[in-house]
Amino acid sequence: MKKYRVTVVGATGAVGLEMIKMLESRKFPVKSIKFLASKRSEGKKLIYKNKDLPVELLTKNNTKNTDIALFSAGVEVSKEFAPIFVDNGSFVIDNSSAWRMDKNIPLIVPEVNPHDLKKDKKLIANPNCSTIQMVIALKPLHDFAKVKRVIVSTYQAVSGAGQKGIDELKDQVKIWRNIEDKKRLEINPNKKFYYPIAFNLIPQIDIFTENGYTKEEMKMTNETKKIMGDSSIEVSATCVRVPVFRSHSESIWIETEKHISSEQAKELLSKASGIELLDRPEKLKYPMPLFAENTQVTYVGRIRSDISTKNYALTFWVVSDNLLKGAALNAVQIAETLIKNKLI
Repeated sequence: MKKYRVTVVGATGAVGLEMIKMLESRKFPVKSIKFLASKRSEGKKLIYKNKDLPVELLTKNNTKNTDIALFSAGVEVSKEFAPIFVDNGSFVIDNSSAWRMDKNIPLIVPEVNPHDLKKDKKLIANPNCSTIQMVIALKPLHDFAKVKRVIVSTYQAVSGAGQKGIDELKDQVKIWRNIEDKKRLEINPNKKFYYPIAFNLIPQIDIFTENGYTKEEMKMTNETKKIMGDSSIEVSATCVRVPVFRSHSESIWIETEKHISSEQAKELLSKASGIELLDRPEKLKYPMPLFAENTQVTYVGRIRSDISTKNYALTFWVVSDNLLKGAALNAVQIAETLIKNKLI
């Protein structure tokens, strides 16, 4: 089997570390691997296949001799360096939002639209984490009954805000445990979350736009249309940050053009790639972030017909590890698909 020269950009971040784990655990055909990051991480050591490998500074001199570059270093870094890697002959799979809505850049979830990958499209966007798990569940239902409308509420883990989000929740939980004066959990504009996140819900992820939706909510709307290849699908999202360390949950309502029963939906989802159906309410079996952590599938459960409308509508619950299928795993699967389809 042919092997490939791989570079991980943003290797020391939460998603970068998971990318490295996914490359190793999925036995990706790596010929050589290089870890790049910012100045503050230069010289650190990361483990790959029981070997300590140094983290190098991301510079233009480090953009050559790479077949596949996995990026998780933020919008500005991607805008500056991704085109340089591409010019040097590399495929780039970028986890930031920099390129997602560019009409010339494929936005890929391998279980949904692998056909959008092309040999001459070397820059590839990895979708938003909450969008990925939703479209995986929508795909088999859309193919059967054509989804017309989606209303989704997300319950997103703090790891979606990076390591600072994780640390903030940990610190605030310690405060709650060790002191009686809860006033220390006050509004702090210098923190990752403006309001305390411990034992709280924050109905805002990213900044608000002119229409009253946040950027995160509009990502779900716009990215869904692009990935599904159907601009007629209407999507309205409400995105909420919750005090969970890892794995996003979503409550999804769909209206379809054709009737689809809950039993038909369960059958379709049980056979769909990347999905594990967990829907046995009589046994109290349903998806939860606690059990989705560190797993490589998207869980779907609580599937039921909507009793509030005479239209064809279903509602269901979706949970997936946001650092894996929502980011690192999906990126590695895109690289695997490039190889499988002989595009690289």
